[in-house]
Amino acid sequence: MANWPTRSASAADLTALRSLLTDSCEPAIIPSLALLADAIDRDLVRVAESSGELVGCIATEIPSSEHVRISVIAVREQMRRQGIAKQLLTEAVMRTPRKSSEPPLISAMVRTEQLEVAHLLLACHFKGTRVMRVGGTRGALHIHYQYRSRAEYMDPDARHLVPVVAHTQLAESLSPADHAVTGLVMLGGEPAFEVARFEQDDPATLQSGEAAAGIAFSGSILAAITFLLGFAFSSTRFPDDVRLLLIGATFSTVLSLIIYASASGELARIRSNSFGKIMKWGNVLSEYGGVFPFLISLPVTYAQASSDRWTTMILAIVFSFAIAWYENSEFSIAHRFRRSRFELSLIVLTAASPAVGAALVTADVTSWPWSTVLIATLAARTWLYLFRRGAESDIAERRQWQLKE
Repeated sequence: MANWPTRSASAADLTALRSLLTDSCEPAIIPSLALLADAIDRDLVRVAESSGELVGCIATEIPSSEHVRISVIAVREQMRRQGIAKQLLTEAVMRTPRKSSEPPLISAMVRTEQLEVAHLLLACHFKGTRVMRVGGTRGALHIHYQYRSRAEYMDPDARHLVPVVAHTQLAESLSPADHAVTGLVMLGGEPAFEVARFEQDDPATLQSGEAAAGIAFSGSILAAITFLLGFAFSSTRFPDDVRLLLIGATFSTVLSLIIYASASGELARIRSNSFGKIMKWGNVLSEYGGVFPFLISLPVTYAQASSDRWTTMILAIVFSFAIAWYENSEFSIAHRFRRSRFELSLIVLTAASPAVGAALVTADVTSWPWSTVLIATLAARTWLYLFRRGAESDIAERRQWQLKE
C-alpha cells in the first residue's frame, strides 16, 4: 500500500477543497465554506496530494474538549481503493490532541447505506455502537461509530448477522450497551452487519478487587516481617543493621496498607480518578519497602542461625537468582517501564544483595556497608517509580474472552 504525502490544509486550499468535496461527496454532507474555513483555521482538515493535486481530505470537528467528530472523508473517485482514506483517517486519530490521561471520544455518523465508509471505519478499529434516526421517524438511519482505543474482549459465541436493509432488527440488535457492529460481510449476495457482544468492564468492581488484593498481600507480608523481626530481637548475634532494615520494612508495609485503604476510600466516595495514582504508591512501597527487604533478609537470617556455610551460600545464591528472574519477568514493577543504565545497575545491586549479605554474615565481617548500599538502592528505586513514572493501569486484564481490537 502506497504512503501518500499528506499535510494540514491551509487557507489557500479552500477552493480546491470545495471542488474535491463537490466531486466526491453527496451535497447533504458537504460543509459550508464558512465551516470549512473555520476548520482549516483550527487545523482540523488534513489533505492528501498526488502530483500537486488534492486527491483526498478528512475534516473533523470538536464539539467538546473530550469529543472529536469525523465530519467528512473524501477521495477522488479515480484514486479510491489505494489506501488514501485509511491513511488520512489513521493520521487523524493519531493526531487527536489529549488534554487529560483519558483519550477523547472519536466518533463518526454514517448512514447504513454508505457501505464503503462503514468498511473503512471498521478497518480502522471503529465500532458501530448506536443506531440513530436523523430527521424524525422517517429520516435516514445512521450508525454511530466510535473509535476504540483500548483492547476489548468479545464473546465469540454471541455474534449474529443483520442485513443492512433490516433497519428495525439492526436497531434492536444495537440497543444493549454491550453490543456493537464489528464487521461488514456478504450474506446471500447482500451486505450485512456483524453484531457482536463485548464484555463490559465495571471499573468500580475491578478497582475494588485490586484494592482488596493489595490489602491482603501487604497484610501477609507485614505478618511475615513482624515474625522475622521478633526473631531478630530475640537473638544476640543478629546484625543491628539488618534489624534496622526490617524495622524500615515494617514501617513501609504499614504505609502501603494505609494507602490501599485510602484507595478503597476513593472508590467509596466515587472519586476513582485518583485511584491509579494511589495504587501506584501502595504497590511501590509494598514491593521495594516491604517485599524486597524481607526476602533479602531471609538468607542473612539463615546465615546467622546456621553454622553450615555451604548451605547458607547456596540458599543465598538461589535467592539472588530468584530475585533476578522476578525483576526480568512481566510481574515486576520494573518490567512495566523502559530501563536506563542507572535502573539496570539498581536491579543488579538488588539481586546481588542476598548473596553479598549472607557472605558477610558467614565470614563474620561487618555488614553495615552492605545494608547501607541496599537501603540506598531500594530508596532510589522507590523514588524513581513514584516520582519519575506515570500512574499504573487501574484496570485488570481478562484473557478468557476473545480479544477484539
